[in-house]
Amino acid sequence: MSVQSTTLDNGMVVLSDDMPHLESASLGVWVKAGARSERKAEHGISHLLEHMAFKGTTSRSALQIAEAIENVGGDLNAATSIEHTGYFARVLKEDVVLAADILSDILQNSLFEEEELTREKQVIVQEIGAARDNPDDHVFDLFQQAAFPSQPIGRTILGTVDSVREFTPDTVRKYMSRNYVGDHMVMAAAGNVDHDQLVDVARQRFADLKPNGAPAPQRAEYHGGEERLISDHEQAHIVIGFEGRAYNADGFYAAQVLASILGGGMSSRLFQEVREKRGLCYSVYSFHWAFADSGVFGVAAATGEAEVAELVPVVLDELKRATESITDDEVIRVRNQIRAGLLMSLESPSARAGQLARQQILWGRPIPMQETVDRINAITAKRVQDVAAQIFSGSAPTLAGIGPIGNLANVGAIGDHLKR
Repeated sequence: MSVQSTTLDNGMVVLSDDMPHLESASLGVWVKAGARSERKAEHGISHLLEHMAFKGTTSRSALQIAEAIENVGGDLNAATSIEHTGYFARVLKEDVVLAADILSDILQNSLFEEEELTREKQVIVQEIGAARDNPDDHVFDLFQQAAFPSQPIGRTILGTVDSVREFTPDTVRKYMSRNYVGDHMVMAAAGNVDHDQLVDVARQRFADLKPNGAPAPQRAEYHGGEERLISDHEQAHIVIGFEGRAYNADGFYAAQVLASILGGGMSSRLFQEVREKRGLCYSVYSFHWAFADSGVFGVAAATGEAEVAELVPVVLDELKRATESITDDEVIRVRNQIRAGLLMSLESPSARAGQLARQQILWGRPIPMQETVDRINAITAKRVQDVAAQIFSGSAPTLAGIGPIGNLANVGAIGDHLKR
């Protein structure tokens, strides 16, 4: 990779990956602040701020922001996660400076006017309602809440109707001032970009950025537990999980491999056993979400009411088998899948820019592709098997369910089944 990195005097890092054969570039600013950076009274404010950043600055109205980027054929977007928030653009190579200027403008000079805030709060209230109406999404909110109860990391990203309606322009400004500081922000670009030009723009546009002082988020404490919501949905949506591994923890890469072996595709163990052999559900997969100081490993499935009671023991038996019999062929297959995914992502400037920014935030530096591949290739079947045993027996289970789940085993029964 042709990655260049510069740290500004205010602590902000500027990264670029030049792809000179392209006619376009993707760039953005990523902030090391998300839902878990919120105080209790700020629940949902990270996501609201992401919306409000596009609603007008001291020099551009909301319409002028949209027109400025669309007049050159580009687009703007943003996303909020538990630990990060990103604001990004894609433009032709000759419009990189314009995109960087717009991004800096919305992050330095947003007005947060009362009228715009009132309107956007109502939009988010509708978004919250839509999320609750979608059991595919809502079950993961319940799962996170059960895994990390009474903690910022366990709260929903969108917030609640009550919390969102309480926000004022001053609330938003205070949150932004506290968390959007230089050493928590990364500007990253990939595509046909000039690194020195990008550095000059960042240095000029973010000259007044406070260099540091953002508080560390509350440390995550995984507990495990259970959240159920009986409803009249056609299918039962279930997530069973355990404590996973943090990004920097020993076993992180092995847990990623384990997730792929168990439920990462059509050849995975869960797909073959649960869907292909038994026909117990249409959708089943496993996942490993890593955070800065914790993680969750889970299995998600959607099935009919009559199949719930049979589905869970079958899933748990597959988890137990993974602690006893991971094969070299399975590990090699997953290594190839991960390597292919990494290499394919390099073909997308948007994926490259996002990857660079996240690596800088998580590990303090961009990670060369070969280094990642080497770490994956060093994982053995025995190592994956050992990590599976640690995960499935080393923490209390978490269970979340929505729909016709009267036949769903409780979290205690799940724990007992795994101990047999």
